[in-house]
Amino acid sequence: MSAIKSAATFLCALLAGVLSTAAATPETVLFSGATVHTVSGETLAPGFVLTRGPKILSVTKTAPAEKTDRSVDLKGLHLFPGIILPTSSLGLTEIPAVRATQDTTETGSYTPDVRAWLAVNPDSELLPVARANGITHALVLPQGGVVSGQSGLVSLSGWTTEEMTIKAPVALHVFWPAMHLNVTPKEFARSNSKAKSPEDQAKERTKRIKELDDFFTEAEAYTKGQSAPAKDAKPAAKVPAWEAMLPFVRGELPLIVHADDVRQIKAALVWAEQRKYKIVIAGGQDAWRVAGELAAQKVPVVYEATFDQPTRDTDSYDAQFKGATLLHKAGVKVLFSMGLGSMSAAFARNVPYSAAQSVALGLPEAEAVKGLTLYPAQVLGVADRLGSLEAGKETTFIACDGHILDLRANVKRMWIAGREVSLDSRHTRLYEKYQSRPVPAK
Repeated sequence: MSAIKSAATFLCALLAGVLSTAAATPETVLFSGATVHTVSGETLAPGFVLTRGPKILSVTKTAPAEKTDRSVDLKGLHLFPGIILPTSSLGLTEIPAVRATQDTTETGSYTPDVRAWLAVNPDSELLPVARANGITHALVLPQGGVVSGQSGLVSLSGWTTEEMTIKAPVALHVFWPAMHLNVTPKEFARSNSKAKSPEDQAKERTKRIKELDDFFTEAEAYTKGQSAPAKDAKPAAKVPAWEAMLPFVRGELPLIVHADDVRQIKAALVWAEQRKYKIVIAGGQDAWRVAGELAAQKVPVVYEATFDQPTRDTDSYDAQFKGATLLHKAGVKVLFSMGLGSMSAAFARNVPYSAAQSVALGLPEAEAVKGLTLYPAQVLGVADRLGSLEAGKETTFIACDGHILDLRANVKRMWIAGREVSLDSRHTRLYEKYQSRPVPAK
């Protein structure tokens, strides 16, 4: 009897070992028949993408000779890298009227140790909605205050926050103080008691900018103290806020400065040049007005203002539509995003149309696609994994029934890190539900 039990135990262990080995062996898959938009190189029509598990082995014009476990026929479809949203509140907000679903904003003006990716809700209904239109990754960042904290890049597919996070931290976020002055006479102001003269407003503005500058001066002093402590000095107590600043003041990671007004952008450029910081401008409503200065300092722009109304009554109706084109012509690297907050998270899925609108106003199509894929990957420091279809990069791409910039095109299939992801969402479920709604008899 004991011999039978021993044999059964041995067979079970052997079977478990075989199954675990099979599960651990990545599958080799050939994707064929699609028009392959490599983004970093030429477009192959048709092309062949050979993958093994989460990695791309080759992207070729002809079928590779290597043996494959299975093939995926994508004839008639267009294959693109997954879209990366470079600024987002996805996963941090759900229903604006329900406070418990809002985790976008921290209290306090200077909170560099806040880590936004830890608060992402993997079960958010907005994630599959964005995913259904080709977005595979998003940079999730905190709002609130001047230095709001750190962002992390997350995949829009995963069971847990840890599983979704692919790089963190990515950047520190600085919301540049407002630079405009309200010159409305006090007697015409909505609240006379709160109205301030332009002179007082200018003093407050100067004070806020000095506070920001002093904050970074203190952070640099802390960094120097940690790098070169005095002889015979006792180990200094570590301060979480200053510890969080270390990679940013050392220049290891970028600062993303959120600024829309031309005066904010100019002030941020001067500040960054003086401190020798590597920055990215996000928002960028007026960025096209100082495109030459941005290009001279090689500052990329996350352009969130494509569908904004003109900011001045002297602007043409298409001023914001042409913003990305003007930036590109000046030599600025343009990334596309839909902005921050609840409404922007709900409309994150529309980011391909922001790029498409710019193409209609003169931006080269190839640049628009790069602004959705390769450029975000480069700016966020993940170009070795994402952003284009090349050997060695991640098996993360989308298959569409048309060009991704075509409003009529639909994303038919998606793979993230070698795993096919469902494109089902609340939108598709509601569509199917009401498609089958009983029709009342006449």
